[in-house]
Amino acid sequence: MAEIIAALEGVVVRYPDRAPIGPLDLSLAQGDIVALVGPSGAGKSTALRLLAGLETPSEGHVRTTSPGRTAFVFQSPTLMPWADARANVALPLELAGVPEAEARERAAAALTSVGLGASLASRPRQLSGGMAMRASLARAVVTEPDLLLLDEPFAALDSVTRRRLIEDLHRLWADRSPRPAIVFVTHDVEEAVYLAQRTVVLSGSDGRVTRARPTPGSIPRPADWRADPACHTAVETLAADLAAAMPEAAA
Repeated sequence: MAEIIAALEGVVVRYPDRAPIGPLDLSLAQGDIVALVGPSGAGKSTALRLLAGLETPSEGHVRTTSPGRTAFVFQSPTLMPWADARANVALPLELAGVPEAEARERAAAALTSVGLGASLASRPRQLSGGMAMRASLARAVVTEPDLLLLDEPFAALDSVTRRRLIEDLHRLWADRSPRPAIVFVTHDVEEAVYLAQRTVVLSGSDGRVTRARPTPGSIPRPADWRADPACHTAVETLAADLAAAMPEAAA
């Protein structure tokens, strides 16, 4: 049985101007790839912030076996505009005390692994949206995290670029030993089914887990997997789960 990397146990988050989120329970084993879906306001991004230690629960517990071994990819690339791609990716290593020469070498290798080996000296303004997100992904994986959190990182990209980035993510995950746990927030049910081993649906009313479904097939996906009837069935089933999770007023 795979080691548990992190968990939310009976977590509740209270805000002054809205109903509380939770209680939320989520367990992540080593090598898990989990997609979080749910209506806006269901607490998907909150769950990521809790797992990253960026937010403290009002009730319940956040468990992690590897403090400091978590990486976060946000909705926008958040690259330093004055630094080139290699310096941006090397930053978390340098902050952790890795010598500059080693950090830059590892950053170059990470950028090459996501197809940016020819863009090491490029500034963010010289990168397309997809290239900038690849650089952000390289910056996250260069630290070899045990837990990788992604908050709708591909939402602003075209569908072809999004698919290629998911394939890159699958390849990076498959090449690591031990493999990291990944939690990916998305509003796109097809993206969730293609990306994840299982999808967790959060209620739009209170952020509780309403459904957790495994996805058929192996990861990385074969080239023709989207044409598989099992894929179509999984997408339609998840779409129905998401519709059922909508608050009554929005349904």
